[in-house]
Amino acid sequence: QVQLVESGGGLVQPGGSLRLSCAASGSVFSIYAMGWYRQAPGKQRELVATFTRGDSTNYADSVKGRFTIARDNAKNTVYLQMNSLKPEDTAVYYCNARTIVGINWGQGTQVTVSS
Repeated sequence: QVQLVESGGGLVQPGGSLRLSCAASGSVFSIYAMGWYRQAPGKQRELVATFTRGDSTNYADSVKGRFTIARDNAKNTVYLQMNSLKPEDTAVYYCNARTIVGINWGQGTQVTVSS
């Protein structure tokens, strides 16, 4: 089993930046894909950015050019650098790790973009 702990959320003004971190522990050797999803109030959880098998990345159209996913394999950590934040980016951001056994989620971290 994989445990995921997110950090880095908070309140930021429109146009600002935040960096989220997700540290994985447990059976990290079994992870084949890892990334970020978000869920805004009243909406379904949606993909933000992920690493798929190998080094391929996948971004939601709404964040392309503004968000960047990165990872540090030595630390078993994935990051989400978020620039030019907009009010519509407000959501709870969840880290996600996929293994052959199943899907693991973190507890989520709140990101609020407001003036």
